[in-house]
Amino acid sequence: MHYLDFEKDLEQLDKSLEELKHPFNEEGVLSTIDNTQIHELERKIKTKIDEIYSNLDGWKKTKIARHESRPKAEFYISLIFEDFQQISGDRNFGDDEAAITGFAKINGESVLVIGQEKGNDTQSRIKRNFGMMRPEGYRKCIRLMKLAENYNIPVITFIDTPGAYPGKGAEERGQAEAIAQSISCCLSLKVPIISIVIGEGGSGGAIALATSNKVLMLEHSIYSVISPEGCASILWKDATKSKDAAVAMHLTAQDLHKYNIIDGILNEPLGGAHRNPDLMSNDIKQVIFNHIQFYKGKSSKEILDERTNKFKNVGNNLPADIVSFENISQSNIKSYITQNKKLAYIISGFIVISIFSFLLLN
Repeated sequence: MHYLDFEKDLEQLDKSLEELKHPFNEEGVLSTIDNTQIHELERKIKTKIDEIYSNLDGWKKTKIARHESRPKAEFYISLIFEDFQQISGDRNFGDDEAAITGFAKINGESVLVIGQEKGNDTQSRIKRNFGMMRPEGYRKCIRLMKLAENYNIPVITFIDTPGAYPGKGAEERGQAEAIAQSISCCLSLKVPIISIVIGEGGSGGAIALATSNKVLMLEHSIYSVISPEGCASILWKDATKSKDAAVAMHLTAQDLHKYNIIDGILNEPLGGAHRNPDLMSNDIKQVIFNHIQFYKGKSSKEILDERTNKFKNVGNNLPADIVSFENISQSNIKSYITQNKKLAYIISGFIVISIFSFLLLN
């Protein structure tokens, strides 16, 4: 297992436990295993995990969200759904393997599944373009979301991307337009959309598939209008200030739920989803199924109106100290933000998205 820089003490304890449980030593097979020592070490490991994970700032959460062992969309799709039938291509340019799409069943209920996939090793990450979708990926999703609407099938999206791909070819093929069309499609669907941020929800690349009835986040995932590195480069011209940016942006699930940007948080197993991915999958499956059952009792108009009103009201109920900029002159706004006294950056991003969504609806 890969360990983050703030998990070094935990790494040593895990290694000690593994050695203690191993049935061999240098002299051959051990006649007995010291269960008392094992239980004591397991207790220490649990205590250390509690200590580490009860004191996480935005930058540490960002590192966990990007953890190389963190379960990805492909993993969750394989465990949560039955009879998954993958569908490829946008019927225009090609297929985007950063997005896994297809129809499946969950406890007998038909659903459309869309997952942004980063990959698990060098080869798969290159194949999946590190989860950064191109225009054809969003157009593929639009095509399938409209098909799902025709058959009254709910849409489930797994969000895990640093952002949409900014390459020359993507821009030439209409990246911004494809993202806008995807947001518009999500807003207009008459079937429920349930989105789960399983790792990193970055910028328009995430919101394009998360303009949903319910946006849920795993406990240690992040969701933001820009990456901490990008924010630091813009505000301070210094990417090394990424930690400061992550804290100031309030991009954690807990902050976003407090400000009513998202609808709920899914608790992760102790130490993160990567320490018990099967348990995390079971919890996600139950939450998805519960939401599907809830929306079965809603009409198409109720589903559409709920989603529309939700995004029209984003930012309306934020605390005054977050959105208030009275008595701040134009000359010192940059300095004001730099000192981390306001959440201007992250909130402004979501408000812009909200305004854009409102314009699309009217």
